[in-house]
Amino acid sequence: MGTDDVQQGWKQGGQGWVANERILDAAFAPLTQALVERVAWARGDRVLDVGCGTGTLLELGVRDGVEMVGVDVSAAMVEAARRRVPEATVLEADAGTADLLEAAPGLPFDHVVSRYGVMFFSDPTTAFDTIRRATRPGATMTFGCWRSREENPVFTQGLDLLEAALPEPVPHPAPGAPGPTAFADAERLRGVLNAAGWAEIVIEPFDYACRYGLDGSDGVEERLAILASNGRGVWGRLQDHVGPERQAELLDKVRADLRSRRVDGVVSLPAAAWLVTARNLGVEASD
Repeated sequence: MGTDDVQQGWKQGGQGWVANERILDAAFAPLTQALVERVAWARGDRVLDVGCGTGTLLELGVRDGVEMVGVDVSAAMVEAARRRVPEATVLEADAGTADLLEAAPGLPFDHVVSRYGVMFFSDPTTAFDTIRRATRPGATMTFGCWRSREENPVFTQGLDLLEAALPEPVPHPAPGAPGPTAFADAERLRGVLNAAGWAEIVIEPFDYACRYGLDGSDGVEERLAILASNGRGVWGRLQDHVGPERQAELLDKVRADLRSRRVDGVVSLPAAAWLVTARNLGVEASD
């Protein structure tokens, strides 16, 4: 899977993320809070949000008096972020190849932040070097990225039942390939960041629960909405292969499975991420 494939996937799937913005913000809230606390941005700072999605971090930064610039490849999510945070600058671009300071003129960035937005570069070393070159010496980068598929029931709970009903197995990216688990190997990630010129690299495990309930719900239908819109096209494939009656049976099976994963009455799925920090010391990247 290359950058073109990833961009096409986000262009096709971005509307689903926009539609489920509140669900995803609730599910990822613990990581969002941890990122903001770790960045420790201050009023007047200039911050780049890589893979800004619908603008969660942009909104929080603007509230704190920060100059926020977001970048995302999905036109649908860029449009949603602009509506949500009109005070921010939001670019439809690939952060790994764009001239970010030309696209968003101003001083070099004080901080880079990302919530699950950095795992999709076809050439991650070059991408992280490109991002670093848009920051000032001493600037920090803070991001969350997924660990392995095996450590993340949030990837598979409910979706595995739908995949099992397909006539052919669903392919998953090879280890290290662009995709959600591209940086599951922490030492590989450290090597990429070092080669891109980042220093003082800290990679820490961050485990939390994705809770899907909204407005007092138990989260079952919310999780189903995520599976239907963001489950790598599995639901769409099923609709092509099975009729309405079988579809209804499968959804009921998934509902029962999700109810078994309720904690304190709400669907709660384990999530395993890396919380990563690094600094630009102003030294050129190695060859």
